[in-house]
Amino acid sequence: MDLTNDPDFFALLSSSHQRLVGRPLLPAGANARWAYEEAPFALLAHDTDADPLFVYANRMAQESFGYALDEMIGMPSRLSAEAPDRSERDRLLAAVARDGYVAGYSGVRIAKSGRRFPIVDVTVWQLRDEAGIDHGQAATYRLPEGG
Repeated sequence: MDLTNDPDFFALLSSSHQRLVGRPLLPAGANARWAYEEAPFALLAHDTDADPLFVYANRMAQESFGYALDEMIGMPSRLSAEAPDRSERDRLLAAVARDGYVAGYSGVRIAKSGRRFPIVDVTVWQLRDEAGIDHGQAATYRLPEGG
């Protein structure tokens, strides 16, 4: 399923971020198309599977990881980190599940090519609807200047 311009998924991304993080995800007037095509930050999300799968990745996320959308969607999100870094990533995601969100994280991820790249200003939050049901987790990050 392509969630790129799905209004319900966009509402879940935006509203859960606002409720849990306490600030808007996107600037006023931004829509699903802007978030996917123009956002100056990476935005991705995975589902609630035991081994979560990516369900959304905006263009900046695709570019930083070096995957096309159809390659990234359905890929286990654990593959975004190298094996030695996965325990750190697991601790981060557990903290998000417990606390609703984590902000200010920085780390290293691995692209399709094997290239390692830093991510900064990471915020990860629960995709929690207004009824309190979790649909996965989402994240935003930036690449450092010159990175």
